[in-house]
Amino acid sequence: MTPPPAPLDQNPTAPRPSASSSPHADEQVATRFAPVPAGRRRRRYAVLGTGHRAGMYVGAITGAHRDVAELVAWCDPNPGRVDFYDAEVGTALGLDGPAGLPRYLPADLERMVAEQAVDVVVVTTPDHLHAEHVTRVQAAGADVVLEKPMATTADGCRAIAESVAATGRDLVMTFNYRYAPRNSALREVIASGAIGRPTSVHFEWLLDTVHGADYFRRWHRDRERSGSLLVHKSSHHFDLVGWWLDDEPERVFASGGLRFYGHDNAQARGLGPRPERGTGTTGDPWALDLRADRRLKGLYLDAEHHDGYLRDRDVFTEGISIEDDLSLVVDYRSGVSMTYALNAHCPWEGYSVAVNGTEGRAELTVVERGAVSVDAEGRVVLDPSANPDAVPVAPSRPEGEHLVVQRHWEGAREVPIPRGEGGHGGGDALLLADVFRRDLRLEDDPLGRAAGYRDGLRSVSVGIAAGESLRTGHAVSIGALDLGSAR
Repeated sequence: MTPPPAPLDQNPTAPRPSASSSPHADEQVATRFAPVPAGRRRRRYAVLGTGHRAGMYVGAITGAHRDVAELVAWCDPNPGRVDFYDAEVGTALGLDGPAGLPRYLPADLERMVAEQAVDVVVVTTPDHLHAEHVTRVQAAGADVVLEKPMATTADGCRAIAESVAATGRDLVMTFNYRYAPRNSALREVIASGAIGRPTSVHFEWLLDTVHGADYFRRWHRDRERSGSLLVHKSSHHFDLVGWWLDDEPERVFASGGLRFYGHDNAQARGLGPRPERGTGTTGDPWALDLRADRRLKGLYLDAEHHDGYLRDRDVFTEGISIEDDLSLVVDYRSGVSMTYALNAHCPWEGYSVAVNGTEGRAELTVVERGAVSVDAEGRVVLDPSANPDAVPVAPSRPEGEHLVVQRHWEGAREVPIPRGEGGHGGGDALLLADVFRRDLRLEDDPLGRAAGYRDGLRSVSVGIAAGESLRTGHAVSIGALDLGSAR
């Protein structure tokens, strides 16, 4: 049986749809694991990067997977965030106070691996640091569990490729959307041949004015740190397409811009003066008040005096260098072409994907949050399930997920979608079980959901090529970027 889900999602502003609340996954998507052999040593984990994203892994190591994993060290330049997690670990382990785990600065990463006999480092640092941190961890003799994206630049991809080839160390990419049963179901439909040979894909992802806006408050707004949403967020989406099709991207053309957020757009719409940050602002649905969330307050507001990082920047201030509207055409090795669109300022959140084939069409439609509503004080209601009376559900856009297949000359049929566990459409808990227990699998995964270095490279290659296309105005061959290979 799959262990119970970790209690933490990776993003406090993301929707919490019903698929996330299921305590157990259906058999067709759950993985069976063997019992832990008696006396087997637990693998020793360190966490590099203690922002909100690390919480899912910390919760898993000290919770559902504590019988196979042990947290032994922290590595982060901000002592306030380390204090927060160290206290949480102490509570999770039933201690009277903080866990008191050894802590290191990033400059001392190699010393941490050696002194604490670290087997695996979970890397959840800002995206532009991934290549440096992965290569240093592997050179020091440890394996890596890496949050997407793999890297933000062609140089970073090449560095990781050389590191994987030179050290032979493992690199696990955590693409949790693969484990969402709705996405697994679409992969099964395509693999079954129900729509014949795929010929084209249309994929549209909509981020609402809570979740989408959040990328324009934090460090992701800076292209040099995130590579833009094409690299940070869309790596999920490009990975799904490559996985669904079992195909490789070859050529990308992109168009887009910053058309909604940012200072100039706000002025053009007459929004007037804006505050620098959301905390302390009242009656503004664009504001994120860090005091309203215990974790955000502890990890960021209470820790910002250490490094000056503001987690709640106003989305209409200057300094944003990423796009909020994006459109791509991607050609794949098999001849399939994809049209892709990302919008980060929609009134509802979800996605739709249609796969056309020689014998029919498959359509997956997902509504994760049907509307963004505000309470009587003008504050956005982040989790409508906590107070459903405050946010009426519009019958025209109910939350849910539907997979429909229609073959030529036949009527449409809906494909049942199994239940999952945890956030990201029911995929988080299934992913975490694979990350921490994959050597105990009782059978191979027919869905091939586990992702490694090559999957990370395939997904990020689309985003990097798209960024180059935006810069030059021309289509870009991925092969010409020389992103590297682990050989």
